[in-house]
Amino acid sequence: MNKDIDLWASLPVPAVRIDQNDVIIDVNTAAEGFLNTSAKATRGIPVWDVIAVDAPLEDAFARARANGTPLFVNDVDVGSGNRAPLQCGLQIAPILGAPGEMLMMISPRELSGRMTLNHSVKSAAQSAIGMAEMLAHEIKNPLAGITGAAQLISMNLAPEDLELTDLIVEESRRIVKLLEQVEQFGNLSPPASQPVNIHDVLDRARRSALLGFGAQMKIIEQYDPSLPLALGDPDQLLQVILNLLKNASEAAGQQGGDITLHSYFEHSFRLRRSDGTGQSLPLQIEVIDDGPGLPQDIKDDIFDPFVSGKENGTGLGLALVSKIISDHNGWISVNSVPGRTVFRISLPRAAGTPFTQE
Repeated sequence: MNKDIDLWASLPVPAVRIDQNDVIIDVNTAAEGFLNTSAKATRGIPVWDVIAVDAPLEDAFARARANGTPLFVNDVDVGSGNRAPLQCGLQIAPILGAPGEMLMMISPRELSGRMTLNHSVKSAAQSAIGMAEMLAHEIKNPLAGITGAAQLISMNLAPEDLELTDLIVEESRRIVKLLEQVEQFGNLSPPASQPVNIHDVLDRARRSALLGFGAQMKIIEQYDPSLPLALGDPDQLLQVILNLLKNASEAAGQQGGDITLHSYFEHSFRLRRSDGTGQSLPLQIEVIDDGPGLPQDIKDDIFDPFVSGKENGTGLGLALVSKIISDHNGWISVNSVPGRTVFRISLPRAAGTPFTQE
């Protein structure tokens, strides 16, 4: 028995033992460190109240238990009420000789050597945004003058010299556009939350996209017609969906492709926050495209300001999306491989609303 205890404590990865009712029996020393809590504090607590996984695992977990088979899940965000989520792999297996009991092992991705850098980059980005907000008006005024002067000069130039003034005008307008996005990022009002029919938002975004930037795309609707109302700001949520549709359309290019708008209800999706409180986020929206996928070197930081996979991109679109969803007390994540990129948004349900959306 002592050898078993020593082995359990010595496991190098976080491990959680779960009973037949999904209640934690024990966690090992590595799991105490990962969850930033003690084994004593977790025993007898439902596992999904302690561990937040950004994936609908409950059904697969139940099947693995019923069939006595292991379950492997790669690249999901795993967190708890005491720590921010990390991308991890999960290995879940039945415990021999203990009917119904399961062992969950958590394998965080290796982040050593990157965490300090990422923290510095994020701090620098936040400082840059703050500085840009303060200077935006002062910079935009002289830029307007520069643009006007270049246009006046071009009226008296020979055709072979117009390239230089055209460059001045084009680059000045690009800088103004960047400053406007920075201002939008910094000045976004808190959401005016109300009961929202998510399908109305998705349909408005779909129609707008097909009439403009996404004209070359095929947008497929996969909606749960019984979805209850969400709690949110319809205009800000429309901005989020339009941004995701635009990114997918630009990634596809002129050849086009398919985008799927998928809605569904996930009863057990809960987000544990750093203050120890829990938030139910059962309404799920997925924007799925069949494009080339996110570049490997930036996909872990895609929601950070000034990170972009597009040439001449500002890197503020997805940062704005993340801020809006965060202000809604929601959750956004992305899973991307070549040929399939999924942006998943999880939102709270409006209180007292039935499953009657059409």
